[in-house]
Amino acid sequence: MNSNKTSRIRHLKLCCGVSAILLIIVVVVLTTLSLTIFKPRQPEITAHPHLVFNPGSLSQQLNITIQMVITIDNPNYESFRFKNTTAYVTYREDVVAEVPIVQQHVPGHAKLNVTTSADLMVSKLISNPYFWNDVAAGCLNLNSKSTLHGHVSLLKFFKLHFKALSSCDISFFISLRNVESRCNTKIKL
Repeated sequence: MNSNKTSRIRHLKLCCGVSAILLIIVVVVLTTLSLTIFKPRQPEITAHPHLVFNPGSLSQQLNITIQMVITIDNPNYESFRFKNTTAYVTYREDVVAEVPIVQQHVPGHAKLNVTTSADLMVSKLISNPYFWNDVAAGCLNLNSKSTLHGHVSLLKFFKLHFKALSSCDISFFISLRNVESRCNTKIKL
């Protein structure tokens, strides 16, 4: 009976030892994967703005619409989903347009184009004391800022909440009728 009890204790110790070794291996593998392959990378966001001028009648004022295609390039293996939000376009710290961005799902290793538009508040733009000097210089510099809230799906089991802060500098070259934009994005998990 003693040898039977000793045998069970040996088997129990062996089982616990193997289980501990397997658990350590799984933890090491998951930690390595999370620090290498699954490490979150910043998505690349590019804005492609286009101005549309609608000259009003004598009773109406000029209406300028910014039509924008926002390209989101997700270099991560994980997909993410963001909620409805609003981007604000500013000219020398004055908000001159609000751009609605509808919630979207961005698959891993994919690009997504989001189309949106906004009307510029021409009266706010013109009332800025620097406006006519910038027009005479031939360039209007605007800035667009947005905060996307959403979640990232890791291995289809875990969901992490994130906040993506995006800032785009938009330059309108008046004489060339050309628009350039540069965007920076940072993700906070």
